[in-house]
Amino acid sequence: MSELNGRIGGVTQGYDLRAAWNGERLDGRIGGTFQGKDIRLTVRAGDVDGRIGGTFAGFDADGDVTTQSVSVRLGGRIDGDDVHLQISGDRVRGRYSGRIDGKTVDLHVSGDRLHGRIGGVLDGKDVNLTLNGVPVEVAALAAVCAYKALEDQQAHAASAASSSNSGG
Repeated sequence: MSELNGRIGGVTQGYDLRAAWNGERLDGRIGGTFQGKDIRLTVRAGDVDGRIGGTFAGFDADGDVTTQSVSVRLGGRIDGDDVHLQISGDRVRGRYSGRIDGKTVDLHVSGDRLHGRIGGVLDGKDVNLTLNGVPVEVAALAAVCAYKALEDQQAHAASAASSSNSGG
């Protein structure tokens, strides 16, 4: 059993990622016990299916994962985000959530670590993961899933703060 461990984001605005990989399934947790989401991804013959979060407060993952690329839809057809990554040597590059309002994914493999950034200098999040035998393509997808979970949580918190402040 391989372990994927690390962090997406910073110390105060980030999520830990801890998951076990058995060669076909990645099972674990994004975030903490109370504020976070379960991650369950199954990869068979280049096809990935899974769920991040629970039945109501979560999103599906469906698409293709190979050693050269990741092409996955996170969420539904209408309210979802595309992930398109290219893997070449020690680099993982691509886009998350579209060409116009999406984020750049720029990750590097150094030994047993996957690190880099999803998003820009101001609105992005750092990625720092230890692979421990988890394939790069699976780890990169898990990093984007963690980024989306964190982004969704921050948007929800901002929306809740905005609505409570405007209730005069």
